[in-house]
Amino acid sequence: MHSKVYYNSACPVCNAGIKDQRRRMEACGGKDVEWIDVHTHPEAAEEVGVPLEQVRERLHVKTEDGRLDVGADAFARLWSQTPGQRWLAKLVQLPIIQQLTRLVYNVFARALYRWNRAKRHW
Repeated sequence: MHSKVYYNSACPVCNAGIKDQRRRMEACGGKDVEWIDVHTHPEAAEEVGVPLEQVRERLHVKTEDGRLDVGADAFARLWSQTPGQRWLAKLVQLPIIQQLTRLVYNVFARALYRWNRAKRHW
């Protein structure tokens, strides 16, 4: 299934994570993913129907059928498509772990977003 990944390359932590995930996916033949950098293409945020700042703060993955996964759920979606990481996707989707993973991701993403703004990365 074709997916679009919306990420922010202006955040050095986010950019490193996305580069690693992209490398992993492409190494196993994952060519059905379109990687969209909202730092260089801010108009792309309109494709997910949320403000640009929201996409800068949290990873967004949109599937071909229109489903939108955000934050920890977006990572779970990518991991589920990556051999060697499918176990991780299953783990973070377990009910109690999923809630904890979402909470930790959201707290970290908010802090990272504020740090990036303070450093004037965009």
